[in-house]
Amino acid sequence: MAEESKYKELLESIGTTLQRSRANAIKAVNEELVNTNWEIGKYIVTYEQGGKERADYGSALLTLLAKDLKSQYGKGFSKSNIYLCRQFYLKYPKFQTLSGKFETNQSSSNKLLSWSHYAELLTVSDDMARLFYEQQAMNENWSFREMKRQIDSALFQCLALGKDKSGILKLAEKGQELVTPQDIIKDPYVFEFLGLKKTEVIRERNLEKKLIDNLQNFLLELGKGFSFVGRQFKITIDNEHYFIDIVFYHRILKCFILIDLKTRKVKHQDIGQMNLYLNYFKEEENTEGDNEPIGLIIAADKHEFLVKYATGGISNKIFVSKYQLYLPDIKFLETKMKELLDE
Repeated sequence: MAEESKYKELLESIGTTLQRSRANAIKAVNEELVNTNWEIGKYIVTYEQGGKERADYGSALLTLLAKDLKSQYGKGFSKSNIYLCRQFYLKYPKFQTLSGKFETNQSSSNKLLSWSHYAELLTVSDDMARLFYEQQAMNENWSFREMKRQIDSALFQCLALGKDKSGILKLAEKGQELVTPQDIIKDPYVFEFLGLKKTEVIRERNLEKKLIDNLQNFLLELGKGFSFVGRQFKITIDNEHYFIDIVFYHRILKCFILIDLKTRKVKHQDIGQMNLYLNYFKEEENTEGDNEPIGLIIAADKHEFLVKYATGGISNKIFVSKYQLYLPDIKFLETKMKELLDE
């Protein structure tokens, strides 16, 4: 038995070493790929324009390069890939290849995303939005797929619409900072990952089930810091049972998040009921170190003045957001955001 135990320990040690070595190798290959593509872009821009982007830039050079590089070095040198390398240098001209750092005029980071991340970031035309997604991908360790979904769902524009000009600029430069309850709330929430049609009629319990069945995507949509506690969380008051749709705990704000789902327009009674839930949690569920719970009603629609009047005078933190089953119109959101910046 002692020999068997020692052998298992040997096997685990070797396995751990191999996993670490492979992870380091992948990281090194990725860093080298990013460095190489940046340098290729630099050579192209320097050769074609002396380091300055020209409005009348043509594609003849890229076509010729793609043909000759593919002939000499094999696959991976399509015209579109070479174009991305060129764009990479133009958007990140202060990239330091030896240190593995990206530096823009606004920020720097010692974390390095994959080439897939940066290739996708280059499709974002708005500089502020691109910088935001880069920061968030680093801060939250997004995979390429996670980052792509957040870009497609216009996360930056949705968050920016709730801020003033200085708030939008800060959001772009530093990413989303979670300090107050307002910082974790989005409006709208986008549930396109459920695959439901706009016209499809769905009951609240079915919506809840689908969100739990797609918990990974739901957590990504909610944002950083959410930890799942339970669904249909039962509380009993005066011998009457109530069930809270979904309960999370936010590890950064250190508080419970109570979510109530409504597949209709929110009513003032919904807000009153959430207030009841929050008061119960403060007395019965909070423990030492917990901050006051937050209530979030996610509804198919809402009337801003009803929400304002129904929440006025309530000391508990209650928020009402809409949900939609399809990706937002990014162009429309960009226009609204630019109006805020121009004010």
